[in-house]
Amino acid sequence: MKALVLAGGIGSRLFPITHTGAKQLIPVANKPVLFYVIETLVDAGVTDIGIVVGGTQAQVREAVGDGSAMGARVTYIYQEEPLGLAHAVLIARDFLGDEDFVMYLGDNFIVGGIDALLRKFHAERPAAEILLTRVDNPTDFGVAELDADGQVVRLEEKPKNPASHLAVIGVYLFTPAVHEAIDAISPSPRGELEIVEAIQWLVNNGYPVGSATVDGYWKDTGTVTDMLEVNRSVLETLEPCTEGKVDEESEIIGRVRIERGAVVSQSRIVGPAVIGAGTVVTSSYIGPSTSIAEDCVIDTSQIEFSIVLNGAAIEGVGPIEGSLIGREAHLTRACRTPRASHRFLIGDHCKVQVAP
Repeated sequence: MKALVLAGGIGSRLFPITHTGAKQLIPVANKPVLFYVIETLVDAGVTDIGIVVGGTQAQVREAVGDGSAMGARVTYIYQEEPLGLAHAVLIARDFLGDEDFVMYLGDNFIVGGIDALLRKFHAERPAAEILLTRVDNPTDFGVAELDADGQVVRLEEKPKNPASHLAVIGVYLFTPAVHEAIDAISPSPRGELEIVEAIQWLVNNGYPVGSATVDGYWKDTGTVTDMLEVNRSVLETLEPCTEGKVDEESEIIGRVRIERGAVVSQSRIVGPAVIGAGTVVTSSYIGPSTSIAEDCVIDTSQIEFSIVLNGAAIEGVGPIEGSLIGREAHLTRACRTPRASHRFLIGDHCKVQVAP
């Protein structure tokens, strides 16, 4: 079995961060979301992976390389425009050949892996198998209607009157039959080849389409809120360790990882939290559910429930919460105004002044 990982989307819901970076490379607990996807596939025994890339391909290639560091063998497939999930399968035809494959959206995060899903697929071998999760807002998703045996009867994208609360999430399993389906469908009104339509074609033409429901944790990390929530969830599993330097005037409480080369002085860090390699924290408070990437500076500041990307500096600012701070961004104290909490979505290389 092969894997097709989609990492070419523009990530408009994460602007301005994704104006200059791939959304799949935004870190969760200081590791890119895309790395978790690849590791999940490798753990399930799928090591031959095609990654569909777009305008951010250079960044993805630099980060992932040939995949060998994660136990994978990676082939890159360039998609000039994001013309739908089925279009990604279409352009990957030479890579996929006539093998079964799993398609995994590169910004999806699933706790617990996909081993059970693969075992079920291999045992039953339907033409396609989709992964579902129960949601409270099915009108925002593609929704599946199932028969009594769990076979897919109908799929509908963002229905006004949903047939169920089972939303289709970003992991799909296919036999080569899906290529016939994609050849048979036409672009949707928005100009894309929709994978939902290809799966519905399989159903309409008598092919079995199975389903499995995720009972554990799943998130599409397409928004800042979702990124922060996934970061919080992963940090809860953190194994505490201190590889950097912490002075005697600092206090470290709970699950905290301080990576090699980091320096913490006169500060209080309350986990779960991670301080990246080479980062310097001075006279500051780092609160729960916070990831500080490598080579950052946090000086005389307060921050919690946030993600700070590499090379950023926060000096004399706080309290900050629920924020995503871009690479090389610089937050400093400005002239005095009435005190308030601060919440930021700041792109790479920005400079922001904040009142004390």
